Amino acid sequence: MEFQSRSRVPLLVLGLLVVGAFFFGLAGTIGSGNVGVRTTLGVISSDAVTPGVYLKWPFISSIAEFSAKEVAIDLQDLTPKAKDNLSLRDMDVSVYYKVADAQIPALQVKYAGQSVRDEHSGIWLPAQGVVMRIVRNAVYEEVARVDSLVMHTKRDEMAASIRRNVQAELDRNDPHVFTVTRVVIRAVVTDPSIEESIRAAVANQKKLEAMTIQTEIAKKQAEIRVTEAEGIARANKIIADSLTREYLQHEANQALQTFAEKGNTNTVVVPANMSSAPLINIPAHSGK
Repeated sequence: MEFQSRSRVPLLVLGLLVVGAFFFGLAGTIGSGNVGVRTTLGVISSDAVTPGVYLKWPFISSIAEFSAKEVAIDLQDLTPKAKDNLSLRDMDVSVYYKVADAQIPALQVKYAGQSVRDEHSGIWLPAQGVVMRIVRNAVYEEVARVDSLVMHTKRDEMAASIRRNVQAELDRNDPHVFTVTRVVIRAVVTDPSIEESIRAAVANQKKLEAMTIQTEIAKKQAEIRVTEAEGIARANKIIADSLTREYLQHEANQALQTFAEKGNTNTVVVPANMSSAPLINIPAHSGK
């Protein structure tokens, strides 16, 4: 009796484990912002499992949880060639994208093996392998359009162009499925020789800006001098135009009158072409 009792305990425990495993495999949950992809006997269902509690047949069907939130792809240590055929030493780019939740099961069928499971959360990132390849190509193509010496000044332009090109390529293959939300160029490190050229170019640009300012100042000063000279010339012309023969005769008469009024004038110099008779005052001699 005691032996039979002991032999029943492992069987009971095993039975409880089987029942527990059955009920545990019967239900599960999908987190908010994610969807589930149901696979039954190797066939993927076209309908996504919505967030919340779901039921499934144990040992027959399985449900994998996929992210429908914004997914980040980080490309690091890229060494693309610039337009001037010089390779970058390092380039890091982050691309963020989302997938329409209802399209995730179809993507899993179309791009089998291209989804990546996040090792921390255990959630699958839909078609990340596909997006990563397209992003990589877009980065290399965009860098090839820009000279290495000016690349550090065009990060925002390059990021916007990469985003447009990646979105266009994704839409060409799968319309209305992917949305590229943003692209961030985190680092652009050129060859040391290029870095030195960039510093020299920046220094020369600063010198050019200073010389341009000095040239503009010189131009303004010259304009001021020309303006002043033109003003003086116009004033002289106005004065010259106002000096008529009558006015000059009047001024001469005034001067002669001033000499005459002083009473001690001995000599008056009169212009040779003066038409009026000069008034000459000769002082009287004292009788001695």
